[in-house]
Amino acid sequence: MGNFDRKIEKFIEIFIDYNGYVRVLEGLKNTLLIAVVGLIIGIIIGTLIATARVIPKYKIFPRILNGICSFYVAMFRGTPMVVQLLVCYYVLLPLMEVHMTGVQVAILVFGLNSGAYISEIMRSGIQSVDIGQMEAGRAVGLPFGTTMFKIIIPQAVKNILPTLGNEFITLIKETSVVSFVGAADLYVAFSYIGSNSYEFMVPYLVMAMIYIALVLLISLGIKIMERSLGRSDRRH
Repeated sequence: MGNFDRKIEKFIEIFIDYNGYVRVLEGLKNTLLIAVVGLIIGIIIGTLIATARVIPKYKIFPRILNGICSFYVAMFRGTPMVVQLLVCYYVLLPLMEVHMTGVQVAILVFGLNSGAYISEIMRSGIQSVDIGQMEAGRAVGLPFGTTMFKIIIPQAVKNILPTLGNEFITLIKETSVVSFVGAADLYVAFSYIGSNSYEFMVPYLVMAMIYIALVLLISLGIKIMERSLGRSDRRH
């Protein structure tokens, strides 16, 4: 125990006296920023792709659009997140002569990646809604797009809310790889503390506890939203 106590003392020294907490707060901010904005981008892209893929394929344009969306989903689901980050940061951006920070690249890639997964989640949610809802909307003269976004998708979101929560949790955990493109996340912050204290046990334990706390908070938030939506349905 004495050795472990010394490890804790060294961690506290670097964390407080050497402003390690500043790096941890910055890392936590970037982790949440990447995950939250990435999820929002993913929901927007995923909803658009899912809508495009459920459009009736009677004409040539919907078929072409479906093929493009299928390729997009297969590409992002078929390659690891870290590979996508590296290709974007070290290959695509230099070729296009575009400058972006590591955090900005991480947000972009996380959003594009999440969009591929959420499109499949959203598509299953749309298909779980009674087809009569679409028929009723069209029967009163609403266009396909209006019916989809005002009637079908709101119901689909209720059905897939727990799965969207799981996607958010996955994004939070995946942020541990953004250090490959120079973004300062929680992993970078605690690695800094470990490198300066020459002791990684306590920093990495604390980092793990922060990730667990974030996941528990997200899970709690999803449960509260589910209960709220459930009460709303019962009132109607």
